Amino acid sequence: MAIGQRGMGFLRIAAVAGAVLVSGCASLLPRAGQPADRPPPVDRPAPTQPRPVEPGLPQDTERHRVALLVPLSGSNAGVGQSIANATMLALLDSQSERVRITNYDTARGAAAAAQQAIRDGNRLILGPLLAEDARAVAPVARGARVPVISFSNDTDVAGNGTFIMGYSPAQSIERVVEHARRSGVTQFAGLVPSGLYGQRASTSFLRAVESAGGQVTSLQTFDRSQASISAAITRLSANSPYQAVLIADGAQTAAGAVPVLRRSANGRDARVLGTELWNAESNLGSRTALNGAWYASVSNDLYRQYAGKYRARFGAAPFRLSSMGYDAVLLTVRIARDWRVGTEFPVGRLTERDGFVGLDGPFRFSRDGIAERALEVHEVRGGTTVTVSPAPRSFGR
Repeated sequence: MAIGQRGMGFLRIAAVAGAVLVSGCASLLPRAGQPADRPPPVDRPAPTQPRPVEPGLPQDTERHRVALLVPLSGSNAGVGQSIANATMLALLDSQSERVRITNYDTARGAAAAAQQAIRDGNRLILGPLLAEDARAVAPVARGARVPVISFSNDTDVAGNGTFIMGYSPAQSIERVVEHARRSGVTQFAGLVPSGLYGQRASTSFLRAVESAGGQVTSLQTFDRSQASISAAITRLSANSPYQAVLIADGAQTAAGAVPVLRRSANGRDARVLGTELWNAESNLGSRTALNGAWYASVSNDLYRQYAGKYRARFGAAPFRLSSMGYDAVLLTVRIARDWRVGTEFPVGRLTERDGFVGLDGPFRFSRDGIAERALEVHEVRGGTTVTVSPAPRSFGR
């Protein structure tokens, strides 16, 4: 069949188009001996072996490891938990990111708690609270070169790396006797309980009165029963007159003794003196028998603010002793600014002359490891307590 001129043109166009198509496909194919293009390589991280799980707490290379040893179970769990709460509040208030505190329960064995704290890598121990626990912890910590800041007031355990932060009856008695002497009292008498606290209070009382230039006319002991207290007051009144009488026991015992004292000839007008134990009682002002009594203790001004913040956060009132936990953390945070993580605690910083300031006012540690505090004198008056002799704001002034 003959093909016309139009058909011949069409064939030429088809042939050109086919040649272009073949040429285009050929340009996409690899030449002989040339590998085809591949996608770019993808970098993948080298496989790593997981870190083995080690016993104890995870290592913290950014913060100082500090142990808190307090009773978290048993009969003293309430005050122990209150101290633990206070340390947490202090960390929050100070906004410190350099200190990590781990709690250990001393009710299950104080020495064992200290050993575990040291195995966990803690370089400082705050606590314990009880005197017998402090005696158990001290040698364990000393062997590991870990200092202890105890909340006990047992001065016998102080020294060799153990520091006692508790409120000392000796300092309280010395302060209130000094105030009474400046107020014109020259003749003193004392009622002290039997036992270790009473023995220490007696020694402190005799030394304080002698140092102040006064005279102790009578000093009697009792065993905390009402009959024993009454008998002691009778013996007290059989001796020389006195202008002030120290009742070296808690406020409840003192309030029970005062009515008997007022019925005696010598005790009718005597000024009643108390100790630091009185400050632990929240309703002290309501004990009307103690109206006019003086006692020396740490300031309560900042503590009242702290107690309100504590109650708002934890839904309960703090124990008065919990302020020591708060102040111990403030002390630690201050020293931590110049304490390199992973090294031993710079124990020499604890005995700096200027000391520290906390909720309970200024305090500093002596070379023998006992906290010296700036105390004020309070008077029980009209259902409350008022300050009659303020505490110094710092030492040496």
